Amino acid sequence: MKAIRLSGYQAQPALEDIARPVPASGQVLVRVRAASLNPLDVKLQRGYMAQFFPLTFPYTLGTDLAGEIEQVGADVEGWAVGEKIVARTDPTAGGAFAEYAVVPVDYLSKAPINLMLEKTAGVPTAAGTAWQAFFETANLVEGQTVLIHAGAGGVGSFAIQFARKAGARVIATASGTGLNIARRLGADKVIDYRAENFVRKATDIDVVLDTIGGETQQRSFETLRAGGHLLATAMPPDEALAKAHSVTAGFVFHASDGQRLARVLDYLDKNGLKVLVDRKVSLSEFAPAFEHQASGHARGKIIVTVN
Repeated sequence: MKAIRLSGYQAQPALEDIARPVPASGQVLVRVRAASLNPLDVKLQRGYMAQFFPLTFPYTLGTDLAGEIEQVGADVEGWAVGEKIVARTDPTAGGAFAEYAVVPVDYLSKAPINLMLEKTAGVPTAAGTAWQAFFETANLVEGQTVLIHAGAGGVGSFAIQFARKAGARVIATASGTGLNIARRLGADKVIDYRAENFVRKATDIDVVLDTIGGETQQRSFETLRAGGHLLATAMPPDEALAKAHSVTAGFVFHASDGQRLARVLDYLDKNGLKVLVDRKVSLSEFAPAFEHQASGHARGKIIVTVN
């Protein structure tokens, strides 16, 4: 089968022919129809996550996928050949950017009825992270005000929609074409971070979702009301700064979980929320798509279709 492989850290992803995997006990073999890129894939390739997710090479890249069950392993109950599924593999295992992938059943979710199967591949990590931040960590409620950084990105595009649906007032940062995208997704106020000081434009915030880190994260503490929350996805927040501003701060470490993914997919499906797609490419077009993801300028999700 065809797969996108890494020979080592910093190595360029390459399309290779490899043996089709065989599902072990508690796993299924999935015929992959689509997979999606995440910033995590770039971090794994560059070796930035080696402490948390050590890779064994050669390594098949990718965690987020959608497709059909091709084969079930021993001791698998409740899943059948031919079922359409969505899944997120463990980052150390990878395997999504390939014609076939083995996935533990605990990471599977049935594909929703109303979302195109290809688009559902863009859901697991990005939407799951936004869901975990707002509904499992911050316990977002109606009437609160949130600040979402990179509102036109993968996590941000879902976060805007989740927050609006929860009845929160949404402020988002973006730039260029991302400004209109964030507005279309439902942001009440959009700040051009290249031309405006978001600290002056966003005040008395209940929850900040920071997907950028660095100086953006540090300055975000100034926007929060006392008792507010800063949730970070790119790097752990500064506890000293949090204490100085009388707020709480936490790092959202997203883990593969089929039950959470099922809840997220059901929520998207029933509420007609969108999967923002930057572009769709084939496995043979992976290299430029990977560079675009690495640039940090993707608007939503990059979907890789597998025919």
